[in-house]
Amino acid sequence: MKILMVLTSHDKLGDTGEKTGFWLEEFAAPYYVFKDAGAEIVLASPAGGQPPLDPKSDAEDSQTEATKRFKADEASNKALATTHKLADITTDGFDAIFYPGGHGPLWDLAENADSKRLIEAFAAADRPVGAVCHAPAVFRHTNGSDGKPLVSGKRVTGFTNSEEAAVGLTDVVPFLVEDMLTENGGHYEKGDDWASFVLVDGKLVTGQNPASSEAAAEKLLGLL
Repeated sequence: MKILMVLTSHDKLGDTGEKTGFWLEEFAAPYYVFKDAGAEIVLASPAGGQPPLDPKSDAEDSQTEATKRFKADEASNKALATTHKLADITTDGFDAIFYPGGHGPLWDLAENADSKRLIEAFAAADRPVGAVCHAPAVFRHTNGSDGKPLVSGKRVTGFTNSEEAAVGLTDVVPFLVEDMLTENGGHYEKGDDWASFVLVDGKLVTGQNPASSEAAAEKLLGLL
């Protein structure tokens, strides 16, 4: 098994002057689900190199077993510091693609042509595509082979409007994940705020929030 994980390169939280990036737990938990299953993992980002970490996800109260394991894992830290440039990646040899969240993807990956190209190619080849929390933002402009939005008619989830309101960023983000998925024809569903909730529709796997990251990765593995 060979899995492509795509991370954000965007580190500015709108006009707030604060930093954002990828959410540590949403990367670390899936990373070890895949690694422990024996998968080969390739990391990529729009800019290549070290993706920016959302500082809030590095706070003490955001740590989990997976994040602690990652911090002590020298080889994996080196892999993260040297992600491949997304433009250089093709689908060749990969079995699935997975996107960890954090607010960063709302700005770069949602609009990135290489990300769109890869997702559409994976979907057309009937290979699993997964995204958790804010990462379903990557489906903003992706289409299926029928020309309709990729999520159209599919059961999907992602960070809820109420969760965004709870973190006080409704007016900061460029768009709301829940609204965008609905506007693109997705059958948006959600569980309780901050509780694990994952949907699988065909080969599309979406998770609602950070608590959903491990389960989303396990569901993706189950499709391989």
